[in-house]
Amino acid sequence: MKIFNLKVLAPVGALIIVASTSLAFAHGGATGIVKERMDLMASVGKSMKTITEMFQGEKPYDAAIVRQAASFIGNHGGEQMTRLFPEGSIQGPSESLPAIWQNWQRFSELADDLTKYAGALAAAADNPRGPGMGSGMNQGRQGGLGASPMGRRNPMMGQSADGMPMNDPAALAQMSPNAAFARVTQTCSACHTQFRKKQ
Repeated sequence: MKIFNLKVLAPVGALIIVASTSLAFAHGGATGIVKERMDLMASVGKSMKTITEMFQGEKPYDAAIVRQAASFIGNHGGEQMTRLFPEGSIQGPSESLPAIWQNWQRFSELADDLTKYAGALAAAADNPRGPGMGSGMNQGRQGGLGASPMGRRNPMMGQSADGMPMNDPAALAQMSPNAAFARVTQTCSACHTQFRKKQ
């Protein structure tokens, strides 16, 4: 299995944190389902920030906190997320793009992937960590995040580019925490890139 480069992971995590933080400022004037999903995204962003700080070495790694934050994220993916996007709900300060409903299948897959990979992270929190995790640095160069971006995998193959089975919970739970977190951040990034207005 390839090792995920945390030098690549750090900017992805930072991008997600900035994106989620900007939602707090966009909440003014939001109502109904739009406000509900903005609040959810802000909460998910806080959990991502908590985990990212540990992976960047800004805070000591704590498996229990990672597990709790990852469980929160996973519990708000899948149908819990997609139900907050009824067709055409882009009124007010929404940052959602019409592409969500034009490519609902892909949007739903990413929401499901968020649950799956966050669950894998929760299960893998106590596993041995990859090189450089928690120090903010990684000496290994094999297979950074860029080696297997979520948007370019073939879901019909059943594996990511690094050979990890995509739908086997037992296999996913054997990943290192940084590999599992890489998949969470890739999923968030892929969704934001395709379905969220540019900042």
